[in-house]
Amino acid sequence: MSLASGAGRDPGVAPKVAWLLAATFVVAVAGLIYELIAATISSYLLGDSIRQFSFVIGVFLTAMGAGAYLSRFVGDALSGFVRAQLALGVIGGTLGPLLFFSYAWYGAVGLPLYGGLIAIGVLSGMEIPLISRVMKEIGAAEFRFENVLTADYIGALAASLAFPLLIIPNLSLMAASLAFGLLNLLVAGFSIWLFRDRLPAFYWAPWAGFTLAALVALIGAERLVSVVDTRLFQDEVILSETTPYQSIVVTRFDERVRLFLDHSIQFDSLDEHRYHEALVHPAMGLAPRRASVLVLGGGDGMAVREVLRHEGVERVRLVDLDPRVTELFSTRPDLTALNGGALNDPRVEIVNADAWAFLAEDETLYDVIIADLPDPKSIALSKLYSIEFYAMMAERLTGAGIFVTQAGSPTFSPGAFWTVEATLAATRNPQAPDGAMGTLPYHVYVPSFGDWGFVLAAPLLPDPDRDPVMPGGLRHLSPEVWRAAQAFGADQGPREVEVNSIQGHALVAEYQRGWDYWFR
Repeated sequence: MSLASGAGRDPGVAPKVAWLLAATFVVAVAGLIYELIAATISSYLLGDSIRQFSFVIGVFLTAMGAGAYLSRFVGDALSGFVRAQLALGVIGGTLGPLLFFSYAWYGAVGLPLYGGLIAIGVLSGMEIPLISRVMKEIGAAEFRFENVLTADYIGALAASLAFPLLIIPNLSLMAASLAFGLLNLLVAGFSIWLFRDRLPAFYWAPWAGFTLAALVALIGAERLVSVVDTRLFQDEVILSETTPYQSIVVTRFDERVRLFLDHSIQFDSLDEHRYHEALVHPAMGLAPRRASVLVLGGGDGMAVREVLRHEGVERVRLVDLDPRVTELFSTRPDLTALNGGALNDPRVEIVNADAWAFLAEDETLYDVIIADLPDPKSIALSKLYSIEFYAMMAERLTGAGIFVTQAGSPTFSPGAFWTVEATLAATRNPQAPDGAMGTLPYHVYVPSFGDWGFVLAAPLLPDPDRDPVMPGGLRHLSPEVWRAAQAFGADQGPREVEVNSIQGHALVAEYQRGWDYWFR
């Protein structure tokens, strides 16, 4: 008698087949979530998201291929599948906490990252071959391998949609890792129960121990996050959240407040005035008109605070990608105190959108445009410093309008700084189509960042010898500081660089080369 014909008379086979297909879906979701968690954490901690996601995906898929091959050496498919789920529950569940703890205590994540990825990939690669063998062994009628693959691919789709839309907004990366580790353990537990006639009872002991440990860790996930944050950021962590766009951490020591996005410092309240005064007041003070101002980035409201110091400002539009940042800095009292309530000023309009998409759609003309955007450490950010982006920006300036951008450090990454300047200088001038934009590079010292640079650009560049009109009450910038800011040392000065474009992204390589030279 064939297995298939025997299956037709065994009412216990159908629910087992249904469970194995459901398990295929569930384990596919968990496997891809582990991969996304690993890529996201490595991007947060190491930067360059394109590189990190590429490496993680490549290593994970290769390990899955190895796992599929190694599955042939597993003698009992059902026992192998259960053991794989137990191992995935432990390794996958601890992946997130392990990466954060390793970075916080040792400053490195390479070994746990790729060791964990290889282990998870091998175990995940075994799952489909083992499930297919189990289905054949139990006599699944009309078994079709493509049904298993379909369940697996649908699970991958569900995971890719759930990760940004449901998981990241509601769980920390540590909690997500532990939660999906628990999911693998639940798959193992239900499989042990459903196939209790084929599996020895001793599987229950390790399953119970691992599951209890996972539950305890998941319940205490916030405490684990707090321990790591305290180690990473040293000062008291007063806010720690993960949004669909980034990790947000705010720390405090006495009256000192610092903001970190994706674990990179954005400002320190002790010296942020140096950065924001240098970013805003030269452009605002040299512009003949400043009625309409656009600020790209700067969701903390510090740049807007400085803009509103000037007379004649009628409207300010702030465009920042993450609505949670602008919400925090417009509603939370200890944070609104830092920007003087600037985001609640009736002249200010907040738009939560991608800067590129906004400029592509916007038709408003502005007297001053200020780009307070993240460093171009990845291709996704480099496009906001490209000649294509600057061409859109130039079209949004009034005839005598002025644009300014933060441009990184001319000391730590001079190649990147002068690439930004060269790209702006090569941008088509909308007032003189056969000409280019005029540029004025300058830099100031900000203790939290070091020597930091900016590039001012305009279709009609103001006389650099003319001091900008500055409002009263500035804490650092003065006419003397402004004139000194335009001087560069021999090791910081102009050099031959390529123009940055969305086709080449020369800026990313220059940025990484400079910072790696100093800090890696």
